[in-house]
Amino acid sequence: MTLRLSKRADRRQRGVSTIEFALIAPVLFLLLFIAVDLGLLLWVNLTMQYAVREGARYAVTGQSNLDPNSSSQQRYLAVIQEIKDSSMGLYNIVNPSYVITINGTTQSYANQSSYNGNMFGNPDDIVVLQLNCTWPLLTPLVQPFFPGGSYAFSVAATMRNEDF
Repeated sequence: MTLRLSKRADRRQRGVSTIEFALIAPVLFLLLFIAVDLGLLLWVNLTMQYAVREGARYAVTGQSNLDPNSSSQQRYLAVIQEIKDSSMGLYNIVNPSYVITINGTTQSYANQSSYNGNMFGNPDDIVVLQLNCTWPLLTPLVQPFFPGGSYAFSVAATMRNEDF
């Protein structure tokens, strides 16, 4: 008798776990994608912070040997190339704009046409190299919490120019 009752109970419970999973899975996957998105935000921010620090370290030495144009190398193009090389391929995705502060005087460099040869100052100047970046979010339900559906952030490094 008890064997018959347990078989009937098993028949009634057959699809319950599938229905429970179908109800819980969307919430579970949403939380998983939000965690991945936030993890990516942290990784991108830290990677760009590393890249701007490496670019600033290169800038304070006064070198220009990284400029891809070997015939007429320019310091600002070499610094930008160092930032690109250190950004692990994220440079073009975050589409940075530059804010350079030299001894307290700030200039904004939104595009390459506004750069000049003295962009990173002279020896003994204190240079603050700041990049303003945006990162597109992946999870649609997170996007309303960020203006424009993307994460806008700034990374900066401050150093004193060496005697070059």
